[in-house]
Amino acid sequence: MKNIFFLSAIILLLLSCGGPTENTMNVTGNVKGLKKGTLYLQHVPDSVLTTIDSLQIDGDGNFYFTTELESPEIFYLYLDKKDANDINDRITFFGEPGTITINTTWNTFDTKAKIEGSETQKKLEEYRQMMSKFNMKTLEIVRLANDPNKVLDSVQLDSMQRLSNRNLQRSYAFSLNYALNNKDSYIAPYIALNEVPDANVKYLDSIYGSLAPEVAESKYGKQLKTYLETLKK
Repeated sequence: MKNIFFLSAIILLLLSCGGPTENTMNVTGNVKGLKKGTLYLQHVPDSVLTTIDSLQIDGDGNFYFTTELESPEIFYLYLDKKDANDINDRITFFGEPGTITINTTWNTFDTKAKIEGSETQKKLEEYRQMMSKFNMKTLEIVRLANDPNKVLDSVQLDSMQRLSNRNLQRSYAFSLNYALNNKDSYIAPYIALNEVPDANVKYLDSIYGSLAPEVAESKYGKQLKTYLETLKK
């Protein structure tokens, strides 16, 4: 009887101290080649970038962070290498409950990062891959229009402008359709808020109206609802 009482007391003590819950996110991984620096886990709870936790790296690039989530959202893994250069030092990823593994290297920190464990991150990467094609098309049009070796007349310039506008319209259409086709994913309200916030309100309203209940009640779902209410005033 005493043993049962003692075991129960230990369990209650552990629960009171707090432990992993269904909303706990663990971020772990390795920055290959990193000998010294500071890693920061960051997010934007309202409108200001905020550091949740930090870790001093000294000879070992392994890291581990844990935090509780309101709902899946964008997080940042920032590396301060003390080199007076903030370029390519921040990895953006879609955090969600569970374990997310990020493996990268110190000299290609954000460009070569491999992120696993987040289904919403997979959706974000899929979306970005397609959007990069639209961006490359725009850059190609700009390059052709400003080619010093080929002077274009007004008709040709107008044609280039139409191509650029059409490419922009296609990218917007893709973004809106991607959100609508992923109504069960937290990526949908994120795209509406951050990629096409200036789209026609009826399209944004359609995205919000199609969201799965748990997505509509998420951080970005609630923000999209508030944003739509502001637009309709």
